[in-house]
Amino acid sequence: MDIQKYPLRFRFTYMMLSIILIFYGVIVARDFLYPLAFAVLISYLLYPLVNFFEKWRVPRILSILLAEVVALVMVIFAGIFIYRQISVFVGDFPAFKTKAIHNIDFLTEKLENIFGLSDHSLINYVKAAVKGFFEVGSSTFNTFFQNTAGAIIKIALLPVYVFLFLYYRTKFATFILKIVPHDMRFTAVRIMREISQVATSYMGGVIIVVSVLCIINSVGLYIIDMKYALTLGIISALFSFIPYFGTLMGGSVPILFALLISDNPLSAIRVLILFIIINTIENNILTPNIVGGSLRINPFFIILSLIVGAIVWGIPGMIVVVPFLAILKIIFKHTPRLSPYSYLLGNSGTRRHAITANKIKRLFKK
Repeated sequence: MDIQKYPLRFRFTYMMLSIILIFYGVIVARDFLYPLAFAVLISYLLYPLVNFFEKWRVPRILSILLAEVVALVMVIFAGIFIYRQISVFVGDFPAFKTKAIHNIDFLTEKLENIFGLSDHSLINYVKAAVKGFFEVGSSTFNTFFQNTAGAIIKIALLPVYVFLFLYYRTKFATFILKIVPHDMRFTAVRIMREISQVATSYMGGVIIVVSVLCIINSVGLYIIDMKYALTLGIISALFSFIPYFGTLMGGSVPILFALLISDNPLSAIRVLILFIIINTIENNILTPNIVGGSLRINPFFIILSLIVGAIVWGIPGMIVVVPFLAILKIIFKHTPRLSPYSYLLGNSGTRRHAITANKIKRLFKK
């Protein structure tokens, strides 16, 4: 059907209905689709290891199994370690409640002395909220872990999906080459290679960055004498799997802990300064050098995609949406009719407005 022959209003209505139906289908099939999405990304992550084994003439089936065993062992050990740390943290919730109420009273007194505040309605509301949080905190965290276990059961087929994607990867590539026109096969090969490169470098880079941040966060919190430095450092680092928002969400956890639970609530200022430094290191040293500029996506569309991912699939959606947006951008770039959308999604075209060291030097010279 040639849709171009219809009036603009019909084409717009057709496009909007198609988008709505796609989003509805993605939401309804959430429990089926997000394990597949994770499996695709994990397959790209494990591909270099599988390819390494195959170069040493290890059969493909055995190569994939060896790579999956290595990945599963690492995930299991990391999961057990994190669970044990957080379990100890949750077990101290009753003591946290008493300390939090004491610190709220301390901060209230300071605010009254400095600003002369006398309305306690907001303070009483905060106290009630804090009491309620810590009274149901243990059960809340237990429910969270139960839900996490339920999610793990839902994606129990993930290793099977990963195995099949890696085993049939040549067949999938051949299928794509068979369905595209003959004059587009070279372009299809370039698209597949670029997608493989971007997905592999992004997933591997993010995991390395999060691992480094676990160490940096924990050491930094230990240096400024924060309790549960290791637990808080790991929790805050895990949020970094989510681009942009992850750093803010992760840093807020130890800051709130210091404000409500530490012996001196003003130590939250030290934690805030620490995470400003860590965020600067991550954005200017770790992420550019480890993850690199493999995505090259406009930050505006990254933020929009994260919001859409959260609405559609929740936390899993926020984790997988950015690499899939990068894959979409690659496809658009090599499709002539869709190349303007690749330009729109990309980060090019704004270089002359960027703040650079040379521009700052010229400004001071004036």
